Amino acid sequence: MATRQNSTNGKPKSPRIQVVLPELICEQLTILADNESRTVSNMAKVLIQEGIKKYFEKESKSPVSENNLNTDKFRDELEKQSVRRLKRAPQRIRYYKKSD
Repeated sequence: MATRQNSTNGKPKSPRIQVVLPELICEQLTILADNESRTVSNMAKVLIQEGIKKYFEKESKSPVSENNLNTDKFRDELEKQSVRRLKRAPQRIRYYKKSD
C-alpha cells in the first residue's frame, strides 16, 4: 500500500511506493530518463501513467470516459432546466487603445 507523508507546511504529499526492478530494466529506465531530461523517478511515473491509460483504453473501462459521461449527463440536466437569466452566451468585452 502506498504511504502518504506530510510536508513541512502540513500539506499531504503524493502517495509513495517502492518498486524492486531487475537491473536491466533499471538501466533502461535510466537511459530513457536521461534522453528526456527527467529524473528516473519521474520517468517511471510517466511510464506507469501511460501504461494505465493504455490498459483502460484496451479494456474500454477508462475512468476518463466515465467522467465524461457523468459530465454529459450533468450538462444535459442543466440544459433541460429553464433559467431566464441565462438567455444567451456572455459577450466579450473588447478594450481599444486610444490613438493620440
